[in-house]
Amino acid sequence: MPNSTPDLTQHPPRSARVRLGGYVILPRMLDKGRATLAGKNGEYHYACPMDQRLLQFLGLDADALKQQLAAGKGDGEILDWILANGKNKRADAEVLVWSAHQEQRVPTDPDTRNFFNDIHAKAAPQREDIATWFDLLDVDDYVSFGGKA
Repeated sequence: MPNSTPDLTQHPPRSARVRLGGYVILPRMLDKGRATLAGKNGEYHYACPMDQRLLQFLGLDADALKQQLAAGKGDGEILDWILANGKNKRADAEVLVWSAHQEQRVPTDPDTRNFFNDIHAKAAPQREDIATWFDLLDVDDYVSFGGKA
């Protein structure tokens, strides 16, 4: 593994908002995959439901991507591999629209709203600006590593 392997027991992965090749979620997923391979993923899960949305959009298998990470490829090399091997070839406009939609996703059914609200109540109960999944992830990551919301 390269020296840049994140230790997610010490700090969170990159925000889901960070983009690589226009794709939200991707840098965070790569951080979780690299950390998982190194046994330093902490409470973070590679190929979680959010990651699966991206993998499905790209037409990629999580294990195939993990093999590329295990080979020590950097973010640029991984992006090149994704663009060459993803089954779903996407135009730039599609990537832009998909990423914008992901940034605005909110819990939509009672069970996921309850899950969301439980995490929100524990991480930052006084914050009224936590509305999207990305908002929740960002504040939960911050608070989980000692920040005050």
